[in-house]
Order: sequence, then C-alpha cells, then structure tokens
Amino acid sequence: MTPTTTTATPPKPVPEYFDDAGFRRFSVDEYHQMIQQGILTDGEPVELLEGWMVKKMSHGTPHDSAMDAFEGLLPGLLPPDWFVRCQRAVTFADSEPEPDYAIVRGPRSCYREQHPTGADIGAVVEFSVGSLRLDRTAKARIYAGAGVPVYWVVNVVDKVIEVYTQPGGTGEAAAYAQCDVFAVGTSVPVVLDGTTVGTVPVSDVMG
Repeated sequence: MTPTTTTATPPKPVPEYFDDAGFRRFSVDEYHQMIQQGILTDGEPVELLEGWMVKKMSHGTPHDSAMDAFEGLLPGLLPPDWFVRCQRAVTFADSEPEPDYAIVRGPRSCYREQHPTGADIGAVVEFSVGSLRLDRTAKARIYAGAGVPVYWVVNVVDKVIEVYTQPGGTGEAAAYAQCDVFAVGTSVPVVLDGTTVGTVPVSDVMG
C-alpha cells in the first residue's frame, strides 16, 4: 500500500482556539517572564500559540498508548547527532508550543540556556484525538512558519499518520504545501535533513 498524497489546504488565518475579541496577545519574552516570576507555575497546562496562551488538552488512553508505542520504536532509529524531546517547549517568533515529540539536532548541551528553534528541529510529531482540528490548522501554520521541514499528525481517531512537508510562507500565510497520509499497512519514512534514516509502521503505532 502507498500513502495518499494531497496538496495541503492552507488553514484559515484566524485563531482556531477561540474568538480573539477582548483577549490580549503576549510576546514570547512576556511569556518567559511570567514563567520566571511564578505567574505561570512549572508544569502549567498551557502553551503559547501565536501570542495566545492556550490550555493544553488532557490525554486519554488512546493518545498515550499510541505515544508509548511510537516511543518504543525510536531507540536505534535516529543517527547519533539527533535526539528526541518529549512534550518540551520549542521557541519560535510568537509561539512556544510543547509538541508531543520533537526530533532535535544535538548535542543536548546546546539547550541548557534556551529551547530549540525551528533551525534546530528535523521533525515534530503531534498525537491527535480531541486536538485534531488544532493540530491540522494552527499548529501546522506555526510549524510551517518556523521552517520545521517535517510535521507528523498521528491521527489516532482515523488510525492514519498525516505527514506534512514543504513548509513555506510567513505569519498567517504559512502552510505546508504537501500532505501524505499513511494508513495501517504502510510505513512512514523518518526523514532528517532530506535523508531517510528509518521507517515507522503505522500498525505498530496504532495497535
């Protein structure tokens, strides 16, 4: 079986998290200050998306079991100069999301004083159950705008993995030009710096 390839539809240039009437946006620096001053406590279930502080969704069993399966496939798959960060922040111009997984260029010591940026990231992976709309629209726009070359949406609901590539544009116009949809029975290539370093069978992730 081969993946289904489509042209990714650019997301609407409106925040999908809520109507912005009466709300204030924050810069990344302001967001960091709130963390440093204890206004946002360590482990607060929020992330900064396009200047908005958005509450992260709780995880159910299907989400977490798919994450566990994926994580078990990673050892030995990545080259030694790459490593995986799980649900840790990455910093972009107006956003600081905390993706389920980010494959980041090492060494790890580079990130003692700052989070990885778009130039440091080979791929980002989000596991989606209730967050599917947000992951396909706002987060796709954010990751594309930051130049993240590969973005996976592990669609646990439909048991497919959507792989977004060819990022382009900035701000509200940022988007991925291509989306390949891998169903159960296919394997997803893990591509870093344009080189396929391994594959992940969809059935192994979805169970």
